[in-house]
Amino acid sequence: TPDGSYGELYIAGSGLARGYLNRPALTADRFVADPYGPPGTRMYRTGDIVRWTTDTDTTDTNTTTALEYAGRSDHQIKIRGHRIELGEIESVLGAQPGIERAVVTARTDHGGEPRLVAYVVPAGTDRDRLRERASAVLPKHMVPAVYVPLDTLPLTPNGKVDRKALPAPPDDRTGTGRPPATPYEELLCTAFAQALGLERVGADDDFFALGGHSLSAIRVANRLRADLGVDVPVRTLFDTRTAESLARTLPPPTA
Repeated sequence: TPDGSYGELYIAGSGLARGYLNRPALTADRFVADPYGPPGTRMYRTGDIVRWTTDTDTTDTNTTTALEYAGRSDHQIKIRGHRIELGEIESVLGAQPGIERAVVTARTDHGGEPRLVAYVVPAGTDRDRLRERASAVLPKHMVPAVYVPLDTLPLTPNGKVDRKALPAPPDDRTGTGRPPATPYEELLCTAFAQALGLERVGADDDFFALGGHSLSAIRVANRLRADLGVDVPVRTLFDTRTAESLARTLPPPTA
């Protein structure tokens, strides 16, 4: 891969093992032909996602090359057409002040759509501030929709995070903003609520903080086009985020 790009780490050399004892299928999957070595040699697929980085010391122009770990290939997922390395998101969240540990996984929401859920330690984490900081660094499709503070993360007997034991996030999404002040705001709030599967969304509630994503934003746009005759680019929904702001941005409905 080019310098700075992520790829899977392979290990080769004279110290490489021959394979897994009595596990031929796993051996065939992980110990693969080495295209750079003599015929018959193998290299080992670690499953670790890494990239080369270079740092230059401005005082003496020395360049240091390092291998940066970004997570596991088996933690790579695909959501709404975007391939996502969960380790990259975990690194960003773990670097935030006050965060001891962060784990990100994908779970299906009430409508069967996958969404990113972040589990963070300690339990007293300010979720709104963490979401703001993540949004400032990560692309929108990599910003977790839900943040679950925990006292500790569940671990397997060998000390790794037990992702299967992570608790289901509470469905505490609810619109708490002010009631709509105009008929147009009321129509937009209704469209937001139906797309999110909620009983109510306030005029100043953030659509994406309540669990909205690109697919649900498309549903809102399609509904407004069909019911009101208003064309709403999905980009506009990401920029405005609330019914109040959207009502000020869009032209009056034609239907």
